[in-house]
Amino acid sequence: MSHPSVPVANPMLPLLGQNALVTGAARGIGAGIAKALAAAGANVAVNDIREPLETVEACLATGRRAIAAVADVSNQKLVEAMVDRVENELGPVSILVSNAAYSDRELFYLANMEGFEKTIAVCMWGPYYLARAIANRMISRSKPLDGGRPSTQGHSTQGNMVFVSSPHAYKAIPGAMAYNMAKAALDQMARTAAVELSEYRIRVNMVHPGWTDTPGERKFFFDQELAERGSQLPWGRLATPDDISHGVVFLVHPQSDYITGATLSIDGGIVLPYQELFRVRDRPKG
Repeated sequence: MSHPSVPVANPMLPLLGQNALVTGAARGIGAGIAKALAAAGANVAVNDIREPLETVEACLATGRRAIAAVADVSNQKLVEAMVDRVENELGPVSILVSNAAYSDRELFYLANMEGFEKTIAVCMWGPYYLARAIANRMISRSKPLDGGRPSTQGHSTQGNMVFVSSPHAYKAIPGAMAYNMAKAALDQMARTAAVELSEYRIRVNMVHPGWTDTPGERKFFFDQELAERGSQLPWGRLATPDDISHGVVFLVHPQSDYITGATLSIDGGIVLPYQELFRVRDRPKG
């Protein structure tokens, strides 16, 4: 049995009329995502632990509504209060993009526990607090399905959640144990949420960015190091926030209605076994 594709009222602005909340969006990947969602028609609440005025102004410049939502996502009470304020000022949130992150680089047996625990709090508990808060509000507004179970006809997406995860979820990157742990937990959390929320037609997906050129990378590398190492990747460069934001817009697009529980890798081939392949290619003949 075939089903018609989900119609889009305005193909140029496929997210028109929707309200999005993007966390960790004062700069970097989060800022790119917020701007891309606004350009696609969504009103955007821009969260960060710092005032995200530049991102808010960029979103407003698209003609959409945008507000700042300053809060520490690792604090559940602050998350709940933020979501309430966003919905009071902007309207019901139909798109959540959980992007806020924190990370230190140090060997686990020497790690400063304050930084280790902060990484877990921001990268694991933060997404959970957001998912819980938004899910309950989306569920309260969702249309009931036949017998409380998913129907095969007439029910399209009632809400979208996208969690910005990382290849760290399955690659044991040394010096990043807390971040590795948190991202692995985040992936499993998102997959479980996708199953539990499917009956309400709330879609939950993940994005795995590769090595991305953001201000946050300057915490660990100098500009010259980033340029040199980026040139050694399969695609020959680091990702940009725009590269990642295109993937997020695709996942929340109305015509992506059948995509849930998926992981979209946007990494320029960084997780491919390219180093071994290059060694094989470069071996002398004979």
